[in-house]
Amino acid sequence: MRIFIDMKGYDPVQLKKQFGKRLQQCRVASKLTQEQLAERVGVTIESISNMERGIHGPGFDTLEKITKALGIPAKVLFEFDE
Repeated sequence: MRIFIDMKGYDPVQLKKQFGKRLQQCRVASKLTQEQLAERVGVTIESISNMERGIHGPGFDTLEKITKALGIPAKVLFEFDE
């Protein structure tokens, strides 16, 4: 799996916020609560909450588990609104 992000004007804080917003959108579309997603991924509810609020980003292993739990390819989580 390869993910390409345009690094021009890269802002890690903004990337985490955009990722978090997208994660929340995908979770809600999958009709999962934060608790259900956390259980499927093997992390705490606080971890999911922190990711969705842009406080922390996931590691690669967690990202893979999130995509499997949501049934989506990883690239979908990086499709941000302009």
